[in-house]
Amino acid sequence: PGDVAPEDFDYFHELVAHQEFSRLGRPGFIDSLGAGWSISAPAIFHFARDEVRRTVGAQLLKGDKWSALAISEPFAGSDVAALRATAEKTPDGKFYIVNGLKKWITEGMYADYFVTAVRTGNTGTPKDMSMLLVERGPGLDTKQIKTTYSTCCGTAMVIMNNVKVPVENLMGKEGRGFMQIMYNFNHERWLIAQNLIGQGRAALADTFMWARQRKIFGKSLIDQPVIRYKLASSAATLESLQTFLEAVTYDMCKTKGGAVGERLAGPIAMLKYQTTRASWKIADDCVQILGGRGITRTGMGAKVEGFKNYVKYAAIYGGSEEILADLSVRQAMRAFPPEAKL
Repeated sequence: PGDVAPEDFDYFHELVAHQEFSRLGRPGFIDSLGAGWSISAPAIFHFARDEVRRTVGAQLLKGDKWSALAISEPFAGSDVAALRATAEKTPDGKFYIVNGLKKWITEGMYADYFVTAVRTGNTGTPKDMSMLLVERGPGLDTKQIKTTYSTCCGTAMVIMNNVKVPVENLMGKEGRGFMQIMYNFNHERWLIAQNLIGQGRAALADTFMWARQRKIFGKSLIDQPVIRYKLASSAATLESLQTFLEAVTYDMCKTKGGAVGERLAGPIAMLKYQTTRASWKIADDCVQILGGRGITRTGMGAKVEGFKNYVKYAAIYGGSEEILADLSVRQAMRAFPPEAKL
């Protein structure tokens, strides 16, 4: 795209594309354009067998098929290690039989393939976890979940009852699933942060225009010092988030392994945590300035209302704020010199 050669396309080009989509200001619709695909397809290209990448990967790239990431369960959200879905090999060793529930799966309603976290052992530890590519077929059913922001993105409950999966669809090796999930989360969390920043820019732009045209007590809203303060605070916060995002993105471009590099887990977790926390304040200011229009799904305040809803959504999926804050500090401690003291 944009006359950029494939070998020159990097995370900054991807950043621009995602932020421009996000400025549409319709989070449910934006996610329906490929959020589930964009967080599941990279796992296929990184971890699946060559034959699967050639066949399924080609179908996904051409848009003939769709994929979704199926990790969260009614029993396991941010605590991925608590998942209960199982995959047991048949006696002939040719198939896995998958049973379990997956919940809040973005684009699950129309996905053809599910990158699925399962337990292939019974020790009760993360070493039991593996990743399978499960194709929609007999035994797999999906039911729509109506979440805060929209039904457009096909968020689903995925029910797997004795689903037969060829062993060739194992991604990597058995017992490596937890590490694969953690690596894949990095890109997903980076994506969520830039979606928030793009939607925040769209919401703030509409808020600024509204403040200029809205008359109250004989003046434009923007003539009120308190309104200018809110606008300045939100704009400054957005710019600081953008700087943080670009610093992490540069690191992703230069670090061996890119977004899936283990060292970047902490910085990306902190980026998402800071973006969701700061976006709460931006959304609050925008809604207060828009008034009733800021809580109305249609009309002039629609982008603000959508952003306000998506902020809380983003604070949960991809890892909750509390989990990510803890992860960022624990990652920092791993490399902290033990002899360092005041």
